[in-house]
Amino acid sequence: MLSRTVKSGAAVTLQYGSKTFSTTSHNHFKVTVAGGSGGIGQPLCLLLKQNSLVSHLAVYDISKITPGVAVDLSHIDTATRVTGHKGVDQACEAMKDADVVLIPAGMPRKPGMTRDDLFSSNASILRDITADFAKYAPEKSIMAIITNPVNSMVPIASEVLKKAGKYDPRRVLGVTTLDIVRAATFVGQINCIDPAEVTVPVLGGHSGVTIVPALSQCQPPVKLCNEEDIKRLIKKIQEAGTAVLNAKAGGGTATLSMAYAAARFTCSILRALAGEANIVECAFVKANRCDTPYFACPILLGRNGLEKNLGTGNLNELESSLLKKAIPELLKNIKTGEDFVMKPQTVCPPDPCKS
Repeated sequence: MLSRTVKSGAAVTLQYGSKTFSTTSHNHFKVTVAGGSGGIGQPLCLLLKQNSLVSHLAVYDISKITPGVAVDLSHIDTATRVTGHKGVDQACEAMKDADVVLIPAGMPRKPGMTRDDLFSSNASILRDITADFAKYAPEKSIMAIITNPVNSMVPIASEVLKKAGKYDPRRVLGVTTLDIVRAATFVGQINCIDPAEVTVPVLGGHSGVTIVPALSQCQPPVKLCNEEDIKRLIKKIQEAGTAVLNAKAGGGTATLSMAYAAARFTCSILRALAGEANIVECAFVKANRCDTPYFACPILLGRNGLEKNLGTGNLNELESSLLKKAIPELLKNIKTGEDFVMKPQTVCPPDPCKS
């Protein structure tokens, strides 16, 4: 596996990402998947059931099939214990003692929709799950948000936790790993090498133009010299989700690759919680920048979640230009999420003609 070197006084070598889902560590953790019976949740739970760091997998959803999903998973011959929790009245049991709470819950994207179009349906879902997280999850628990649009959902969760007096920016992480996985896959195809050996940081956010692959930092270097080819590759990464949606002819979204990416991200969190050093993933987190309050970039993971924000690194002229264009859209997404929590929601009065 490739390494990433970051200077912080002295140089340290950081292992970038986890490409496997099993480990020989003796540390064990409870992972709760809120939305575990959905299109992403089920394959994600399947992968987590195979991770030896997960001693207890709690499948939480409002769907009537949730108990059945848990029973189905429990028949897989690994040591991970599986429990099913159906309905909001079981949120306490689902989140109690959880080390990590993953949230893929929400409505799936449909043809013609952007991730941002999902906001109206998914904002209240994420808000309510976060409120339960604040009430029932332990203070040490890490929240990893998969629900789209991530650019707005992370601010929603953050504001809800602030209101509850439970906000710790180190423990609220937006999962953007699929962008990194896709970038590595496409570069691997171009370079004719195993994508697992490719490292590509992806900066900014997790939708459209806010996705900014730092291809100049790609290891090994991408074998493209023409700027137009680079631009086409960047656009392919940015529009990969739409490509899957169109290829499935409206029958689904990128559920399988998203589940894989989320499982990889979770594995990295658990390895860091277990004390393994130098674990790096990209994530959408509270930023240490002056131009945006949240930002996706490489982060060093540790026992408390986000150990250190590693920033953008050196960018070339094209990447700097793309990032400059991304910030206004990113700020708009963030404000949409913050306003949803901070401003009173308009409730339409009943229509007397329909009474």
